[in-house]
Formats: sequence, structure tokens, C-alpha cells
Amino acid sequence: MVDLGLKDRRFVITGGTSGIGLAAAEALLEEGAAVGIVGRSPQRLADALAQLRVGFPQGRIVGAAGDVASEDSITAAVAQIAHDLGGLDGLVSSAGVAGSFGAAPHEVTAADFLEVQQVNVLGTYLAVKSSLPFLKQGADPSITIIGSDSGFVAAPGMLAYNASKGAIVQLTRALSVELHEPFGIRVNSVCPSIVDTPMSRDGMGVESFADADFPVCSPEDIAWLVVSLSSPRSRTVNGASLLSDFGYHARSSFPA
Repeated sequence: MVDLGLKDRRFVITGGTSGIGLAAAEALLEEGAAVGIVGRSPQRLADALAQLRVGFPQGRIVGAAGDVASEDSITAAVAQIAHDLGGLDGLVSSAGVAGSFGAAPHEVTAADFLEVQQVNVLGTYLAVKSSLPFLKQGADPSITIIGSDSGFVAAPGMLAYNASKGAIVQLTRALSVELHEPFGIRVNSVCPSIVDTPMSRDGMGVESFADADFPVCSPEDIAWLVVSLSSPRSRTVNGASLLSDFGYHARSSFPA
């Protein structure tokens, strides 16, 4: 058994009430870490906390309601979790929205475009900013951002989302340069293709991916990568955006 060195490390996870964020919370708790989850909906937050506490009755689990798109809200939520856990050693930034799927460029309104950027890009930055005072005092601190293969490739009808995830790739690089040398904070992102989450099912208008003619990631697949990158054993990995797409990005579309 490999010891990932995460026992008693303290993590805050935005978007931790469902999908990848909730799976990451479970994976970190399995490694003995202490976890605080942030969610925008108080009811979903309560439900997620109850689920985690049933699954991990001995775990250190806390939560706070907060909106990553509001600086005051996310700052207060992260500060509350840091207080309850006695500090922070890691951030997992998982909160995000898909926006409108299927809209042509001329159909995307300025308001819709900006909403996606506000949550996915600004929200990620604000989660990092609010965590920094605590991570600077943490042990082997790390930030892991949930990006997307849409930061590298594009599909029609996903203009705002594609733009936001492209920004996440560069934000990951920029933060890794800004934070590693002065503070020892590593910053990486995980960039999956379609993941079987409520957001993906809703965005694609399906109830299940069981009959999909393409491979689909599970939240647990991505949670494992989050745990791996968050481990101090990955101390040499910084500024990386790790594609998790079954190798589809490597395939040529040339018709031959």
C-alpha cells in the first residue's frame, strides 16, 4: 500500500456537494485527510455533509455555504473552514457551471457568456485568493483545479465553456509561477473529458451515459487524480494541466 502522505492534511473543496467535488472529498477522507466542503446551496451542503459523515464516521468533516462568484461570500466560507480545521494545507477548486450547450456563437448573450466566466474563471481565482493566507502557513501546500479537456479542444455549441476552460489552463500556469517559489504552493489542474455528473447529464440532456458511444469518466476517476496531485509525493509536479480524456486529444481527425 502506498502512503500518499495525506493523513491529517486539511483541505477545502469548492463545489464539494456533488459530482467531482464530492468524490474528491470522499477520496481525501479515505486517505485520512480532514475535509471542508463549500457549496452554494445550504440544503445541498447539508445533504452532502450528512452523506460524508455516514460514510466516514471518524473523519474530520466540516462545511460552509458560499458562492465562488462573490468575493465576500467565498472569503467568509473559506475562513470558516480554515478556522474549524485549524488551518489549510490544500485547496481543490471544483465549483463550475456549464452554461448553455448547443447555442451558436450569435445566440450566446453577453450575460450568459459572462456568467460562465464569472463562476469558472473568476470563481477559481477567488477560491485561490481566499485560501492563500492559510495555505502559506500549511504543510506542503497544494492547489488542484478542476479544468476540462475543453481547455485544449473545442466542440460546437460550447463557446463560453470552452473559453472559460482555456483560461483555467493558463491560470494554472500563472498561479504555479506566482506561488511556488515564494510560498512553496504547487498549482495543478485536472482536465477531464465528459464526467458522469449531474451537471454533465443536465447539460447534454440525458438521464444516463450508459448507452454513450464514447468513453465517460466517473467522478471517482477524477478524484483519484486530484488525490495524486495533492499528495506531497507529487512535489515535482507544478503548473501541469493533466488531461484525462482516454487519449482522445492525441487522435488525428485527418480523414485517411
